[in-house]
Parts: sequence; C-alpha cells; structure tokens
Amino acid sequence: LEETTNMPWYKGWTKETKSGVSKGKTLLEAIDAIEPPTRPTDKPLRLPLQDVYKIGGIGTVPVGRVETGVIKAGMLVKFAPTNVTTEVKSVEMHHEQIPEGLPGDNVGFNVKNVSIKDIRRGNVCGDSKNDPPMEAASFNAQVIVLNHPGQIGAGYTPVLDCHTA
Repeated sequence: LEETTNMPWYKGWTKETKSGVSKGKTLLEAIDAIEPPTRPTDKPLRLPLQDVYKIGGIGTVPVGRVETGVIKAGMLVKFAPTNVTTEVKSVEMHHEQIPEGLPGDNVGFNVKNVSIKDIRRGNVCGDSKNDPPMEAASFNAQVIVLNHPGQIGAGYTPVLDCHTA
C-alpha cells in the first residue's frame, strides 16, 4: 500500500497514546494503530440479558454480552432484580461450547431449574458469591439528549433505557 499523489495537501495523521506517538498516511495504518480496549476480567461479573430462550432438550438459555468479569460452567449466578439464583450448566458462543465467557463476548448459557418466566430481557446476571448485582432505588446520571422532537422543560419525565432494560 502506498500513499497517493492525488492528494498532495494531505500530510497524514498523528495519534498520541500511553504507549507513544503513532503516525501514518493511510486508513489501513490508522486501523492498525487502534489499541484494543482493556477487558475488565478482574471486576465482578455483569452480564445484561439481551434475550432468554427455551430450547427443547436443553432448557432455559439466557443470552447477553459479558460487560465485566468472567462466566464459567459450574458457577452459581444471581439475576437482578428478580433475585433468582441458579447454576450455569454450560456456556456457548457462536453455537460452540466454551470454557468461559470474557468481557466483550456475546454468550448463551444454560441454567439449571429456571423457567423462561423467571428471568427476562434487561435482567442482569452476576456471580452470587462475588458482589452480586442488586436493584437500585435511584441513581444519578449525566445525560446527553440527541434529536429531541419537542421542548424540554420543568417537570419533563424522560424514559431512560440502560443496556437492554
């Protein structure tokens, strides 16, 4: 890949990071210079549920993206805010069984003795023994409103979606 002579005005790009300064001229070099995000495996498990399926012969399979922590077969997990606790029988990604799900992984996991009616989209799964997730009565948030159709004034009550809740 070579720089073009069709854009003599373009001097390239520079990016400063913790590991130093990167420079380049092409989009491919810019993509190669992107540092992968750090995956917080040391924090407690937080896995917001995207959906819950009932699969014949297997049982209840919650699906979601691991945000922090690690999910493994044999773990005792708790779902908030329903307070349902159960054991993870297996963890799968792309229809293949895996030993553990890490942050950033979209996983499905089979749970013991839990009905599809007990847990639902928006629940958060966590390790029951390591800072399990709990319902919050309230929280403070800094919110940026994009493309609001009307006027925002005193007494306005917005609806806020957090993850899949």
